[in-house]
Amino acid sequence: MSEKNKINHQQRFFAHDPFPVDSLGPKESWRMFAIMSEFVKAFTMMSEAGPCVSIFGSARTAPGDPNYAKAVETARLLAEAGFGVVSGGGGGIMEAANQGAAQAGGLSIGLNIELPHEQRPNDFSNVNMNFHYFFIRMVVFVKYSQAYVVFPGGFGTMDELFESLTLIQTRRIRSFPAFLIGREYWSGLLDWLKGTMLKSGMISEPDLDLFTVLDEPEEVVRLIKKTVVL
Repeated sequence: MSEKNKINHQQRFFAHDPFPVDSLGPKESWRMFAIMSEFVKAFTMMSEAGPCVSIFGSARTAPGDPNYAKAVETARLLAEAGFGVVSGGGGGIMEAANQGAAQAGGLSIGLNIELPHEQRPNDFSNVNMNFHYFFIRMVVFVKYSQAYVVFPGGFGTMDELFESLTLIQTRRIRSFPAFLIGREYWSGLLDWLKGTMLKSGMISEPDLDLFTVLDEPEEVVRLIKKTVVL
């Protein structure tokens, strides 16, 4: 590959990088300082947050959707129980989670990511962080969560769910409870996990115990309070 084509590929890969390749030249490794800076800022802000529960779900969920209302209620109950609530900081389920926590007077954290579409900071988080790198944001979610609550969502929600389950499965992080909300929505995925992945030997029976599928906010919060010690 010619040097010109190599640079063009790098420019496409790091199209939204704060240190673009063409400005760094041979010193592309300086990008590490931007990564370190983002980690330090996030760890400093989150170190005093206390016990938190992360709530995930689609940015496309509208306020009139039943799942939006359930996310608000789940976050409200968690905040009243003494948990901080962490979301991705954007709209949809993320907004609902921050809204519920804020309404209860609790800690409402938004970990916003810079995206060309769909993502804008919501108005309900009382602690905001902006991330450029997805992987740093994911580390913060995992590091500072005592439980995961996952509402229906798309690729981003699936990424957040399965990355955390993989880290727990491989014992790279401490195990924490994960809850999928909405039996109807998740039923097809569960059928495939059991009928295809498990049947083919790609996962083991205990792997299916890494998460629990529920429908109601009260069920979720009751189990989190039972499992997680404040």
